[in-house]
Amino acid sequence: MKIQLLRTLALAAASVAFAASLPAAEPAAKAPFTVTRYQSSIDEFLAADKSNPPPKDGILFIGSSIFRQWTDLKNQMSPLPVYNRAFGGSRTVEVLHYADKIVIPYAPKVVVYYCGSNDINADEKPAAIAGHFREFVEKVHAKLPKTKIVYASILRAPQKEKAWKEVNETNKLVSDYCKTDPRLTYVDINGAVFEANGKPREDLYLEDKLHYKPVTYFGFTSILRPVLFHVWESVK
Repeated sequence: MKIQLLRTLALAAASVAFAASLPAAEPAAKAPFTVTRYQSSIDEFLAADKSNPPPKDGILFIGSSIFRQWTDLKNQMSPLPVYNRAFGGSRTVEVLHYADKIVIPYAPKVVVYYCGSNDINADEKPAAIAGHFREFVEKVHAKLPKTKIVYASILRAPQKEKAWKEVNETNKLVSDYCKTDPRLTYVDINGAVFEANGKPREDLYLEDKLHYKPVTYFGFTSILRPVLFHVWESVK
């Protein structure tokens, strides 16, 4: 009995020593997501298009919730022929995925793109985010080679302050890419939500410190509208 007990203790000690020699476990991966998670929103767009189709050759706003919540877009951009197909809390791969359904069939003369904020929150790398935008551009231009695309910069919201470096890097990569093609325009809209001293205007944010109060969209309009008038004149 005594010998058996000693053997048991020795085996237990050996097991502990072996476990201690193993490398630390990798952190659990984030739950995967599917690019079709907002399919219901796309279906709603397509159903609405049957009874009230958007204007052909217009100006399409596409992207994530920052644009989706721009509820007064049509009035603020009047008389420009704008319409909005931003959906959910979309990421760049999702906008790319649905381009065949809610971008290309409309044959817009101008696309205004805001996406990447949710990619940053999901720890996507700047090079990958910029790469997805490039794929979007290539996909659109393969079918609509004359379409102009305006990229609105990812916003440095207080909610993602620890990732502002990644936001800036992504914006820089996209800005540099836009300089390679006259059909692309990069617009920094961060000026609408920052003080002159470089601090964010937190009074413009909802409680989540990520999304914006309606008044903020007047600031976005003041930056984007002149650019869109210029681009529109070049394509109409």
